[in-house]
Amino acid sequence: MSNRQERLARADFRLFRPIATRWMDNDVYGHVNNVVYYSYFDTAVNGYLLDEGLLDMRGSTPVGYVVETGCTFFEPIAFPQAVEAGIAVTSIGRSSVRYRIGIFRAGGERAAAQGHFVHCYVDRQNQRPLEIPERMRRVLSAIAV
Repeated sequence: MSNRQERLARADFRLFRPIATRWMDNDVYGHVNNVVYYSYFDTAVNGYLLDEGLLDMRGSTPVGYVVETGCTFFEPIAFPQAVEAGIAVTSIGRSSVRYRIGIFRAGGERAAAQGHFVHCYVDRQNQRPLEIPERMRRVLSAIAV
């Protein structure tokens, strides 16, 4: 395929979060099913936001909705392998953030899978786009590429 993405390395990401594979992640072919990677993306990004104090699932006024996501696969992973999710911010707009995410075998140099994840921030009550708060913008900028 001539438009195949370049496989990213650890250096293309700003932070890493461990992800535990689960028995149920494997499909009948013995590897993590493709839809599970999207769950890993969601877990990695939202875990980071929680750790940084940027997300209160019940009370945050800005709510981040996933409006776009995509993934390219390079090699299989399977339970019980330990994996890591690499995260970097590739753009911050007025109300949206685009993340680059790579799924790596623990300690691996190249991504087994990589993709993107876009959050659009909206007001919890009226569901209209909301400007990203300044503190959130500063924290996200720290992991920007």
